Amino acid sequence: MQQSALKSRPGKVAGRLPLDRQRADFLRSCRSRLQPSDLGLPSPQRRRTTGLRREDVAALSGVSVAWYTWLEQGREMRVSDEVLERICQTFRLADDERMYLFQLVQGRPPRISYEEGQALPDEVARMVAAMPWPAIVTNLRWDVLGWNRLNAQLYRDYSTMTPQQRNLIQILFRNPPYQVDDAAAESFLRRILAKLRVDYGAFGDDPKFQAMIEDLEANSPMFRRLWRSPDIHVGSIGLNRFRHARYGELAFEHVSCVPDGHPTLRIVMCRPHDERSRQVIDEINSEIRAARREDAQLTPG
Repeated sequence: MQQSALKSRPGKVAGRLPLDRQRADFLRSCRSRLQPSDLGLPSPQRRRTTGLRREDVAALSGVSVAWYTWLEQGREMRVSDEVLERICQTFRLADDERMYLFQLVQGRPPRISYEEGQALPDEVARMVAAMPWPAIVTNLRWDVLGWNRLNAQLYRDYSTMTPQQRNLIQILFRNPPYQVDDAAAESFLRRILAKLRVDYGAFGDDPKFQAMIEDLEANSPMFRRLWRSPDIHVGSIGLNRFRHARYGELAFEHVSCVPDGHPTLRIVMCRPHDERSRQVIDEINSEIRAARREDAQLTPG
């Protein structure tokens, strides 16, 4: 329905903010770069300008011409996600352009949708591999998509697992790979779930995410009890102390970030928190460099 696009009466054009003018300029540029024939429309004869007409955009997006005109003029108005997605499809916007239009119109990025078979971008994989600290890359469901050799040495080597087994939440609640006392384990896992709860709110329409939560609630008493807590945490995970089989007591501060252009990915870096942990990192990095030199000497040149 055309009327569903409009949540409130549009305001006046006068006194527009620079952001409103930016929206108007962007939408006009989107119209101008497409020809009617690109979208299967007849090309009008004797037109003075190229590109789509506002009437074309309105018809293809399922809104009225007046409503789309208000939007393009940068008027103050509320636009539903559904209608804005249709406009993005009409203009054939790339992912970056779609995110930009949502920011211009709604002041926020579009709602994240899950992607089956999500691949790790090469540039993110190279960056994580080169980091001097243990690091992994996950999606919002906490599937581990990438890791470096330091992480394989100190935490776990995901190359020994199938892709279906590489879910950090499942691993932590079903089979923790290192020893911690009960109080430390609960504190750490509580922080993990406070972060997971935020991701679930943004990504919970993913059927695999929902299935994981249901499985853990049914099979992990610790998860079931902690998941019912109202705690939320949108920052980095925090400090983790554990006892490693080879290196003994270690402490790492977990810091996470989202790479630009990849809102469904998170890079988690583990910074050594004390002198002993820093010494262990230096030792492992030295071993990795030595192994690389040996491999280079054995490789035919």
